[in-house]
Amino acid sequence: MTTYKEIFGKYVKNYSSDPSSDIEGQIWYNSTSGTFKSQVSIGGAWSSGGNLPTAKGGIANAGTQTAALAFAGGPAPAGGSVTTDEYDGSAWAAGGNMATGRADLGACGTQTAGLGYGGYSLPVGAPSLILTEEYNGTSWSPGGSLGTGRNLIGSAGIQTAGLAIGGFAGPGPVPLRVSVLTEEYDGSSWAAGGNLGTGRYAAGGAGTQTSALGFGGYVGTFGGGAPSNTTVEYDGSTWTSGGNMNTTTSRRGGAGTQTAAIAMGGNPATTATEFYDGTSWTNSPSSMATARFGFIGCGTQTAALAAGGNTATASTAATEEFSDPTLAVQTITTS
Repeated sequence: MTTYKEIFGKYVKNYSSDPSSDIEGQIWYNSTSGTFKSQVSIGGAWSSGGNLPTAKGGIANAGTQTAALAFAGGPAPAGGSVTTDEYDGSAWAAGGNMATGRADLGACGTQTAGLGYGGYSLPVGAPSLILTEEYNGTSWSPGGSLGTGRNLIGSAGIQTAGLAIGGFAGPGPVPLRVSVLTEEYDGSSWAAGGNLGTGRYAAGGAGTQTSALGFGGYVGTFGGGAPSNTTVEYDGSTWTSGGNMNTTTSRRGGAGTQTAAIAMGGNPATTATEFYDGTSWTNSPSSMATARFGFIGCGTQTAALAAGGNTATASTAATEEFSDPTLAVQTITTS
C-alpha cells in the first residue's frame, strides 16, 4: 500500500491540539481526539453590508468593497437620479450629485476617480445619453461625450482608461438598436475600439481596457436580442469568444479581472454567483441573500460588492459583500 509519505514526501504530523494553519489541504493527527484532520476551503460567502439610503435600480457601482461609489439609478421601473453615495465598508454617506440624472449607465473607476457614461434620462422614450461625467471624490465634472448614445452598457476599466461595451442604442430614431460598438476612454475623450462580433446589451463587464470581459446580456441585431450565456474577451483591439456561463441571464453585476472575475445576480432576479478563471465559469456554492439585477457591481473576485438593483417586484437598498474563500478544520473520516 502506498503511504502518505511516499505520495507527498512528508509524514503526517502529530499534535495534541489543532494547529493554526492557513495552508489548504494540510493534514495532521490530533492525538487528543484520536482523529486525522485537515484544513479545507469552505468557499467564499456573502454577508450583509450597510443599506443604501434609497432603494435604486439601474444603478452604477464603482471602486472597492471598502471604498465604493453608488450613483444614478432610481426606483423601478424608471429612473434618473443624480445622487451619489460613498461606502466605507460598513455605511453609506452622501457624496456629490451628478449634473444629469440617469439610469442604466456605464461605470468604472474608484471612489475618488469614478466615471459614469451613457444611460437614459427621463422622460421615458428620450434618446440614450452620450454624456460622460467624472468624479474626484467630492464632485462630478463633465467629461468627453460618447460617440454614440447608449444605455445598458457593459463596463470595464478606470477613469483614465475606461471601456464601453455594446449597449442599447435607443429609444429614438436609431437604425441599429443592439450595438456592436466598443469605445475607449483616455481620461478626456472617447475613441472607437474593436467592434463586437454580435451586438450585445445589458451585459456584465469586468477587467481593464486592454484585458476585458463581457458576459451574458442580450445578443442580437436589429430590433432586439435573445438572452445569452456567452462570454467575450477583449485584448485592447479585438474580441474573441470565452467560456459560456452556467446561467443564461442579463443585467448581472460584474467585478474582477479577465482571468479572475465574478458575476452576481441577473435578470430574471437571481441570487446566483459565478467565477471565471480566464477559461471557464464555475458556480459558487454561496448565493446572495437578495435576488437582484440592474446593478453594475465592483471590487474583485475575492472581495466584491453588490449595492442596489431591482428585485422581481421593486428596487432594493440592500448591500452585500462577498468575502475571500476561508479555511476551516474538518475531521477526516474513513470507512
